Amino acid sequence: MQDRTPDAVRDLLAAVLEALDIPHPATVGDTEAHDRLLNDRAMHAAIALRSVLDDNPLTSVEWTTTYLRERLAEHPPTGYRAWGEGR
Repeated sequence: MQDRTPDAVRDLLAAVLEALDIPHPATVGDTEAHDRLLNDRAMHAAIALRSVLDDNPLTSVEWTTTYLRERLAEHPPTGYRAWGEGR
């Protein structure tokens, strides 16, 4: 028997992966901007996960996922040169 993760949870997990899986910086000089961006995105992902895992969540998984994606759109993985960019 194979368990299937509910679609809403899969969608949230995909958003968390989207938050964390950004391109590596191309050079040492790009590391600071990359790290700052990754930190912001990771913070929003952690907030979303805490919200869903709370014993008495105030919002649904779907709402939290939408909110996380909106925050990620405010912090797109740009502003630094990424590894493999322009190749």
